[in-house]
Amino acid sequence: MRVLGVDPGLTRCGLGVVDGGKGRAVRCVAVDVVRTPADADLSRRLLGISDEVERWLDKYKPAAVAVERVFAQHNVRTAMGTAQAGGVVALAAARRGLPVVFHTPSEVKAAVTGSGRADKAQVTGMVMRLLNLEVKPSPADAADALALAICHLWREPMRQRLAEAEARAAEIARVHKARLAAATKAKAKQTGPKKNTGAAR
Repeated sequence: MRVLGVDPGLTRCGLGVVDGGKGRAVRCVAVDVVRTPADADLSRRLLGISDEVERWLDKYKPAAVAVERVFAQHNVRTAMGTAQAGGVVALAAARRGLPVVFHTPSEVKAAVTGSGRADKAQVTGMVMRLLNLEVKPSPADAADALALAICHLWREPMRQRLAEAEARAAEIARVHKARLAAATKAKAKQTGPKKNTGAAR
């Protein structure tokens, strides 16, 4: 399975394509960072990100797109820009019918390093080790994009199995409830209404 990982941002948007093999084997296909000038109009910056993401989707043809989820930022302006960039990426993927999954930073860190509190240096180091990279992806946004793709490759099968198990459990519960209701109704018919045997006053 091939996944495009995206670490969204207006100034720097990390892109990383990773192929997943048997077990937990992963291979780096491509990695880069899209940059847009801070003094440019917001719409032009988003268009620049969109155009590059579209080009990557056409060139590398991933089966899914993994995007970092924005859940906490002290800088509201930065959070807004990150969310807007992530929305552009999700839209481009949706146009191609590709599944888009948002992963939190802690989920990505835990998947790649084993700790949801790992710092950027630890994430980059593990990404290099897992993908057998001799050169460190730079800036950190590039390494984060690769980490997102790895996280998705490793977490998504488990998430799908969990969703399938939950769906089966819900179906079993529904069938059991229906059978119980039918049995209760049948018993009520067999018993019939109770006769009033008390003396009339």
